[in-house]
Amino acid sequence: MSTSLKPKDQALLKAIDEVLHYIWDPIGIADTPEARDEYQGYTGPVFTMLRAGASESELSNHLQTISDGRIGMGKSQNASDRAAAALVAWRDFVNEHYA
Repeated sequence: MSTSLKPKDQALLKAIDEVLHYIWDPIGIADTPEARDEYQGYTGPVFTMLRAGASESELSNHLQTISDGRIGMGKSQNASDRAAAALVAWRDFVNEHYA
């Protein structure tokens, strides 16, 4: 994580990384320390979407597209929905905390 980012952006990026790894986790590696960076390539686009005001539905669809198309893990809509809800909650928390 770049230290040239504002603390607010650093906090949101950290939250995104945690949510993708521990909640979304389409390939089931959340308990594997060696795979901790597996989803970090997706944090940037999710960060951009959150900052642009994406809804839970938009985020869930984005994550589901990744899960189905890029990762090839089939349907994991529940995990995408849970992750999207957590991401929006974190965005709101970070926005309030760093207001």
